[in-house]
Amino acid sequence: MVKSDALQTHLKSCSSAASLKPLYIFSGDEPLLMMEAMDQLRAIAKKLGYTEREVLLQERGFDWSALLNAGQTMSLFGDRRWVELRIPTGKPGRDGAEALKQFAAQIESQAINSDGPDTIVCIILPKLDGKTKTSAWFTALDQAGMAIQLDSLDRTQLPHWIAGRLKKQGQEVEAGPEGQRALSFIAEQVEGNLIAAHQEIQKLGLLYPQGVLTEEQIRSAILKVARYNVFELTEAMLAGDVSRLNRMLDGLKGEGEPLVLILWSVTEELRILSKLKAASDAGEPVQQLMRANRIWGNKERLYPLALRRVQPLRLRRAMQLAAGLDRQVKGLHVADLPADPWDGLRLVGNLLR
Repeated sequence: MVKSDALQTHLKSCSSAASLKPLYIFSGDEPLLMMEAMDQLRAIAKKLGYTEREVLLQERGFDWSALLNAGQTMSLFGDRRWVELRIPTGKPGRDGAEALKQFAAQIESQAINSDGPDTIVCIILPKLDGKTKTSAWFTALDQAGMAIQLDSLDRTQLPHWIAGRLKKQGQEVEAGPEGQRALSFIAEQVEGNLIAAHQEIQKLGLLYPQGVLTEEQIRSAILKVARYNVFELTEAMLAGDVSRLNRMLDGLKGEGEPLVLILWSVTEELRILSKLKAASDAGEPVQQLMRANRIWGNKERLYPLALRRVQPLRLRRAMQLAAGLDRQVKGLHVADLPADPWDGLRLVGNLLR
């Protein structure tokens, strides 16, 4: 399975139909990045003669023979075909898994002529977990074609991504601290919502001519379209990024997210952090502890930093505060807590700075 940069290298080499693969598998949970990668490949395929398009959606009662027939059925008009199979859950089921393995074997056994494949099949999946990536059906597809993993952007990557988007439309921010503040401002306004971010950047291209954008111009034009989730909230807490944590709490509160769910997630993170802190102080290896507690992704990087930064006394106080907030949201009176539990969560974040 390759990343998006490998896909870009492949697309640049696709000067003829013979350089295209008969099967592509896309996996990711960021709609904009998925849509753009698919559009790039589809545009090249269309230019090279794959003009007939068919879309299959796997849902209850889906007939898997439609996929098996896709690579064998000739177009009524003699055109080359582009077939998309969307599997929204990423779980094809037992029958689907067998059909996908059979389809992969069918792809590998087909002799592709010098003019390239007659049909290109794209399978679209959400972000896959480690177990699915090692499943027999996915391994078979990966071996038969090209599987591309489209990772979501980390918060730290957003300013660079925004600058790249501006450059494509002939714009850039000011040099020095002013420009960095402008990029950070845009990132804060659009975090967690790349489609809206794309639209806001396009709006800058419509409002202002090509060239340098001032911080004032950017601040007057960009709307707040950021969207947050509980997972990102706990990442900000582990990073000790209090300002980002507070922005997220404001956003989640405004969106009407259940406080009970947020508090449960924060409390679970504190429990794991406390458990790892005690074990780490006793000399146990941190990496092994994280694997045992199923800590992956960004949190695999954030936990060691939090373990080194947070003092045991402050961590214990954060857990006591979270326990008090839990009683408070259940309607019980707890002394020495803010009247609004959302403010109590801010205090928890301050303790983990």
